[in-house]
Amino acid sequence: MSAADHLAEILSSVPDWLATIIIAAIPIAELRGAIPVAIGVYGMAPEAAYFLAVLGNMIPVIPLLLFLDPVSTYLRSFKPFDMFFSWLFERTHRNHTRNFEKYGTMALTLFVAVPLPVTGAWTGSAAAFVFGIEFKHALPAILVGVMIAGLIVTFVTVTGISVIDLLSGNI
Repeated sequence: MSAADHLAEILSSVPDWLATIIIAAIPIAELRGAIPVAIGVYGMAPEAAYFLAVLGNMIPVIPLLLFLDPVSTYLRSFKPFDMFFSWLFERTHRNHTRNFEKYGTMALTLFVAVPLPVTGAWTGSAAAFVFGIEFKHALPAILVGVMIAGLIVTFVTVTGISVIDLLSGNI
């Protein structure tokens, strides 16, 4: 049984609202997965799906922002982790430093707001850590980015469902 099957089995026993929050808190799905599931599978109102997905997506952000530094510092005492973090920091700085230096926290907000794979609250928290963006600046930047992404995903989901209904003659 795959991880997705296990997750579906676990979530089948919890209320839809809680399942939406859990899906949104998971790094791979985040709200990009939670909103379509909440609206399309659970039949939730778009407003409720949006609110619960934003809430769920933000739950891991505070611990990530607070604990990435001490955890990575500890892990760097082990050679494999030190090699990994050195690679990660070097790669991230090489690929993204110019944008973050030029646009600061606005770049973080825009990065999180783009509803594509490998962007979102989890990666935004990691980027804030790598670029040394302070908690008091990173948290609101990530929140605004999550809210924008949520609006985009909700709009696309509702529009997509409407188009499918129209094409199948359900409207």
